[in-house]
Amino acid sequence: MELIRALQLLKLHSVSTAWVDAVWDFEFTHTDPLDPVIEEEIKEDPNVFKTIYMQLLPFSNDDDNTQSVWVVFGENGVSAKTLVAVLSYFILSAKAKSPSLEQRLCGLQAASLYLLLLKIPGSVANKVYHQILFDTCLNMPLKCWPQESGKKRKKDSLKSSQGDSKTGKRSKPPKKVSEEMEIDDDEDEEEEGVYFSAQDLLKLRDGIVLLVRTLLRLLEKFSLRDKPQSADSCVQLFTELTNFEPVIGDVSFSQERNIDQLQSLPELSYHGLGLLCSTIHGEGDECRRRVFRKLLYVILMMKTQERSKPCLLAASQAVCGARDQAILFISHIVDEQKEATLPLLRILVQHICHQMVEKSEYRASGAQAVGKLMAKMPCQDYAAIVKWLYSYSRNNKVAFRMFALDVSMVLLEQSERDVDDTVDPELAVFLPHRFLVHNIIYNHRNDVSPTVRGHALHCLAQCLELGSQNATKCVHELFSNSAQTMLDSGRSDQTLKRRETVQKSALTFRTIELTKHKSIATTHRSVMNTSLQNEETMTLFKKHVSDPKTNARKNALETVMSLLKHGVISCSAENLNILSDRCRDPAVSVKKKAMQCLMDLLAALPENIEVQEAWLRGVLPAVMDSESSVQEKALECLDHVVIAHIKSQGKYRDGDTSQKLAWELLGLMCEKCQDLSRYFSKAFSVWAPQQKFTPAFVNGLLSHTEGEKAAAAWLLLAKIASCSPKLNYGTVLETWENTIRSPVVSVAMTCHILSVLGDIASNLNDDTKSRIVDDLMGWMKTFSLPLEVISSCVDTLVRFARSESTQDTLRFLDRFCGELVSVCESYLSGVILKEKGAENINEDLLVKHLYTLGAASLHCPSKVGKRIFLLVQSVLTPSEQQLVPAEGDELPASQPLSQFKPNSMPTVVRAHAVMTLGKLCLQHEELMLKYLPVFARELEVGTELAVRSNVVVVMCDLCVRYTNTVTRYIPNISACLRDKEPIVREQTLIMLTNLLQEEYVKWKGALFFRFAVALVDPDPSIADLCEYCLVDLLLKKSPLMFSQHFIECIFHFNSYEKHKKYNKFPQTESEKIKFSLKGPQNQGKRFRIYRFLLKNFTDEQRFNITTKICQDILASFVDSELPLDSEGSELLADTFDILSLKEMKLTAMSGPAAGEEPQEDEMAMAKAVLQVAQKKLVSQVQKRNFVENVIPIIISLKNMLEEQHSPVLKHLMAYLQVTMQDYRSEVKELFAGDEQLAAEVEYNLKQFEKEKQQQQEQQQMENQLANFTMSPRQTGNAVASPAQAANVGGQTGFATPQNRHAAKGPTQTPKSADALRRRTYAGMITPVRTQSSPTVFSTGRGKQVGRAISTPQASINEVTFGEQVSAICNESRGGNKVGDEEESVLHLMSPEQQKPVPRQWNVESPLVQKRRSKKRL
Repeated sequence: MELIRALQLLKLHSVSTAWVDAVWDFEFTHTDPLDPVIEEEIKEDPNVFKTIYMQLLPFSNDDDNTQSVWVVFGENGVSAKTLVAVLSYFILSAKAKSPSLEQRLCGLQAASLYLLLLKIPGSVANKVYHQILFDTCLNMPLKCWPQESGKKRKKDSLKSSQGDSKTGKRSKPPKKVSEEMEIDDDEDEEEEGVYFSAQDLLKLRDGIVLLVRTLLRLLEKFSLRDKPQSADSCVQLFTELTNFEPVIGDVSFSQERNIDQLQSLPELSYHGLGLLCSTIHGEGDECRRRVFRKLLYVILMMKTQERSKPCLLAASQAVCGARDQAILFISHIVDEQKEATLPLLRILVQHICHQMVEKSEYRASGAQAVGKLMAKMPCQDYAAIVKWLYSYSRNNKVAFRMFALDVSMVLLEQSERDVDDTVDPELAVFLPHRFLVHNIIYNHRNDVSPTVRGHALHCLAQCLELGSQNATKCVHELFSNSAQTMLDSGRSDQTLKRRETVQKSALTFRTIELTKHKSIATTHRSVMNTSLQNEETMTLFKKHVSDPKTNARKNALETVMSLLKHGVISCSAENLNILSDRCRDPAVSVKKKAMQCLMDLLAALPENIEVQEAWLRGVLPAVMDSESSVQEKALECLDHVVIAHIKSQGKYRDGDTSQKLAWELLGLMCEKCQDLSRYFSKAFSVWAPQQKFTPAFVNGLLSHTEGEKAAAAWLLLAKIASCSPKLNYGTVLETWENTIRSPVVSVAMTCHILSVLGDIASNLNDDTKSRIVDDLMGWMKTFSLPLEVISSCVDTLVRFARSESTQDTLRFLDRFCGELVSVCESYLSGVILKEKGAENINEDLLVKHLYTLGAASLHCPSKVGKRIFLLVQSVLTPSEQQLVPAEGDELPASQPLSQFKPNSMPTVVRAHAVMTLGKLCLQHEELMLKYLPVFARELEVGTELAVRSNVVVVMCDLCVRYTNTVTRYIPNISACLRDKEPIVREQTLIMLTNLLQEEYVKWKGALFFRFAVALVDPDPSIADLCEYCLVDLLLKKSPLMFSQHFIECIFHFNSYEKHKKYNKFPQTESEKIKFSLKGPQNQGKRFRIYRFLLKNFTDEQRFNITTKICQDILASFVDSELPLDSEGSELLADTFDILSLKEMKLTAMSGPAAGEEPQEDEMAMAKAVLQVAQKKLVSQVQKRNFVENVIPIIISLKNMLEEQHSPVLKHLMAYLQVTMQDYRSEVKELFAGDEQLAAEVEYNLKQFEKEKQQQQEQQQMENQLANFTMSPRQTGNAVASPAQAANVGGQTGFATPQNRHAAKGPTQTPKSADALRRRTYAGMITPVRTQSSPTVFSTGRGKQVGRAISTPQASINEVTFGEQVSAICNESRGGNKVGDEEESVLHLMSPEQQKPVPRQWNVESPLVQKRRSKKRL
């Protein structure tokens, strides 16, 4: 018989019985070496096991006609026990250290043969099955396939263990022997230098395929019902093989397919997993649970290892393919076994959420998986999972909240489910998309974690981009003016700061339940009706756009852009400014994001004028940004939107939106956005060296110089004329001639034409130049031109004067500009010198003459005489004061003048006269010396806004020209920072900032403190501008500026002048009053300045300033250098309050942001370790400084304050309370020199902690009372607390999403020592009755007596009272007297207050006395 002959090749008769018994006795965990002779004889035929396999295969069929193999064995003396022992030897040999190819192949074939024996009927009866050997066979494919060399994968490794094995390649092994994964308690190592060719790998694969197919045939009949460990090994094998190799085409999971038709190992593996899900391998859901638990990590793209946590796999194509196949397989199983698998499917979804990592790529993959799996659920289960997801989204882990947002977005992409009869009414609220948008996505916009905040805003923006109309509609509801039904939007901070406990049930694969905080209401009926107005919502988004974190600001910008783009909010100037203003954000990435949002919005709404203007105001200023990358982005946007779409007139099409948009933007720059022209010019100065503008472009632009786009075309020509290689001068000259003949002048276009004329002046011939100059002179002498055109004409005239000879240029300017000066002088003489000439003046004409005089005089100073000086001065002085003599009289050498007194001249004329006088002073130093005191006096006593504003500009311009002379008048200029008019304050702030930037002015005297006062300007825009100037412009130039002036700020703002060193710069009494911030009424302003300065300190500066404050201020009082009078007390109180500010705390000592969890990656862990070490080191240095420099002064000062009973003592104690929080356990050690002070500090710290807890509880209760709704008494039992709530989730075990009212976070430390001072140590029972608080009315007619003050008269549903006691007053319709009201209320003691201890009486019974007397005897 062929089978027997094949078995003879194994030399079974030659194997000793003792060796076989030993193998069985060791239970296949160890084998002694087989006789070398026998082993060599067996190995002579390499296909010995395959031959036996093929002969034994027919006996494994279920054909009744087939003779039993066990009978054949018995008849031929073949021992099954010996056969199994020999097979086990070759199987275990393949598990040895560094097995050869031959050993691996023999092991795989022997294992296949053993599994085939098990399939043959009667194998169990003949004791062929052994669990350890069976499990060892299941481990053979993974053991025999060559693993990657290298040490056991680290926890944070992302490399796949299969790596190069799928491509048939193997990297060179390392020099050192490395450990491999542990299998069955054996630590095997792959030997150095083992190499497998492609043919070798193919042979190994064939052996694995044979083993897997044999196993699949076995599982069809061989039940693992009572063999859970073997079932686990099968699932582990099949799960590992799902990612073994790529599958060509689609994978079929049908169990009806023949095993021989399945070619790839993943297909065979899923067939095996399908078999394991069948009832043959166990009743209930244990088998399916086992399969789902293993596939969980395939979906999560993780690698499971024994005795270690799962580690991430690199998201390669193979790993992602295996993930998709696993999801399809689970979906197939759910379709096939609907009812049995739905509970497991819910658990699987929960575990995917629970084990998700905080990596965006894996989160996106996991969210898609959850969405696909939830699509297989009926509505009831779907709603239950959404309900669980809501609770999950409120967990304190950042990764959980992030993933909840991702899952919500995936669910929103699916069709909205309709409520049917199968859905529980209490779960119906979770089915609509509205719940996901309002209660999960929108509610996380105020998350304590900036990462979650930003992601929530990003998701909200993406909701509008989805194809689903329901999601878009839900977002529209959030911003509509009608009342919305949503969870309280203000509770996010407290919700995310609470602690939630999660059952770590990953290994047991059970339902994950999330326990709720005690203050969460009990059912979804806590979804309150909250009226959220559009304006309030936009205010919140403006707050998000100014978020401290960069990513949150970027996502907020994206959200605002989407809201504008889809019409959720109006494209008003206020809303659009949110985007354009962020183009000047401190962060480079936010600037770029803002510009990109404007680009996207403009592409979506190209015809909206407001959007076009916002785009210009956002992008154009960015071309002058300090960051080159931002400049490049702005230039790219400008080129893409405007320059790229400028084509010739013949190629212009009205239907081309891009061309139309480009011309509309240019048109806006000629009208509403003319102030952006300088930024536009900057862009062209950058493009000029790049030779960007070809002759074809210029000629195409010239074709638009007539018609409706003429102004825009001339705007562009004015920018590129200076760098254009060729220009059609004939077109320019023709347009110029038409312009001067036109009765109506377009100001913007005329200025651009004049600019082009000036650029081409050097290329024109002399005749043309002369004709144009004559035209200009004639045009200007009419004095009918607007002021802007006059300025452009003078500039063009100067450009025509340029020549190679300087003398020729000066003669040209003296001739033509001198002529203009002479004409203006004649006109002014006629107006001022003639009788009643000033009464009938033409205001507009006089202004134009003054303006022309100023512009022309700058270029011909030799033609300006004293008469002109006095004429201009006469415009600014009373008419009765004769300044200009008649013709022929001698002019006075100088004219004394104290100030510009009001006269009959209009204010606008006087304002222009100031500007003209300033231009004259620029060219004549003696005139400047004469009028500079007059300008300074005008700033002090002048009443006209325009005049004062222009004087500021003139004096700052003179400071550039005559720096040393004007510097002493800087106090007069800086005094305008407290001017009554906001325009003057803003103008002064800008001009002084420019002078400080260019270093024409230094930080001397009171200048810095006056700048600081602008931080508390009543106009918020000026305060913001001052903050920008100080931080973004001036601090970068002088990094020590804030720290150098901080000590003096304390003295200056308290108006304290008794220190020998500080606050000694000269000031007038009016200036002192104007800039004084003294007194308790200005304390808020002072501390706003202090906080701003400290916020911009470095840690080194904070450390040094603390020491300096102690030495220069506190020590001065200790040494009696400064008197402890009322002024000194105020100064000292401010000092202690400053030392108590949180801004004084070193950033290295601060912990991580609230709500943030460290990311589990190597960089984050290294950073965390470094921060801990840094914090420890800084803490030691700070503690040493505190002990050596601060504590001795504090102790001395405390004794001094106690002697004088000074009120400053409470400020000192408040400072110690705040400071000693960092040294809570070292109080006695630090204050060893003053035990009483140590005891007081320790007591105060305990009181502070106790009171802080009470404040939190009180605030929580107040918020609850402010938000709950009253309902009449209902029949049945009302829910009194969340603990009594029923679990609505049924058998799913899910947590019910419940409402929670807003409350402050648990760590509410006072923000200043002032807050500490205001703490009350009075009673703990705090009535919370205000006008807006609800009042409970009695429903009965009789008077209720003996009611506790915390007991409501009617049932109040869905309210959870805190531990404190509220006061609910009883009011009857007729009104009660005070006495009656007191009688109806029973006052109870607060739970926090300790009950009085009963008095101990020294009373003894007679029996005790008798016993005591006996003892004495």
